[in-house]
Amino acid sequence: MISVQNLRKHYKVHKRAPGLAAAVRSLVRRTYSTVKAVDGISFEIAAGERVGFLGPNGAGKTTTLKVLSGLLYPSDGVATVDGHTPHRREEAFLKKIMLVMGQKQQLIWDLPPSDTFELNRAIYDVPMAQYRETVRELTELLELGDLIDKPTRQLSLGERMKCELAAALIHRPKVLFLDEPTIGLDVAMQVTIRNFIKAYNERYGATLILTSHYMDDVVALCPRIIVIDKGRLSYDGGLDELVRKVRPEKRLVLTFGSEVRQDALGGLGKVVSQSPQQAIIQVPQDAVNQTVSRALGTLPVEDLTVENAPLEEVMSELFSRSRAAREAVS
Repeated sequence: MISVQNLRKHYKVHKRAPGLAAAVRSLVRRTYSTVKAVDGISFEIAAGERVGFLGPNGAGKTTTLKVLSGLLYPSDGVATVDGHTPHRREEAFLKKIMLVMGQKQQLIWDLPPSDTFELNRAIYDVPMAQYRETVRELTELLELGDLIDKPTRQLSLGERMKCELAAALIHRPKVLFLDEPTIGLDVAMQVTIRNFIKAYNERYGATLILTSHYMDDVVALCPRIIVIDKGRLSYDGGLDELVRKVRPEKRLVLTFGSEVRQDALGGLGKVVSQSPQQAIIQVPQDAVNQTVSRALGTLPVEDLTVENAPLEEVMSELFSRSRAAREAVS
């Protein structure tokens, strides 16, 4: 469904010192630097996949999504979406995709979302019967109720985001590019949006690329992740495989029935955190069974769980390693 081969997007950026004199000099002589927003990445995504597209701020995630959605022309390389070249912006291509950005909105501020729905129906030439069925399904899945008939300015951020998603899906796109769709939302609303995105993917077989700094979004939605840093590919594969590769150790979360002193944990493993009623112990994967048996036999354990390292820590470690590797090569 999506093919990217050696994709590059470079920008020339004007640089000048502050001050009036520098501003005047820049009128006749300008100094430019090249910013490599995307620098030779390649990947393939099959129809119906849900893929997390991750990286630190400035990694090139949004630039890549804009190239794939036809908003930007690539500097080099080849990108296709369902056989279409995005920057040609053919009508058939535009009817298959949708780009949703958490920090942008298409809803008209003083009008109810239902008017934007009608506008999108006309733009995408959606048959009236299909439109009514789609609105009914989206209203049910997103629990919109009477929100679609209120002026957009009267809706909360979470309510607006739900209506934004509904408006984006009026034409039932086959490919969704979601750029920070849960940014700024509370925990309950994040869960609602995640559940809806997953349900839409499963119901219509839509292909999904998601960027998010909320790792809970990625864990809940994306079995596969692609990681880029400084415009270059750092990882492409399964989420579980990445965790095993970068942070293979396990964490034991121990909850105690009575207070436990810190010296009582000696020898179990690395103490990540501790309070009188709970401790988190980090141990090698092959030592989990032995450590669990010892903890249960020597401590007043009331509850015990075995977890992977937090994905935030895994990603931070991956970024550090990839940058160290690039510095060593250069």
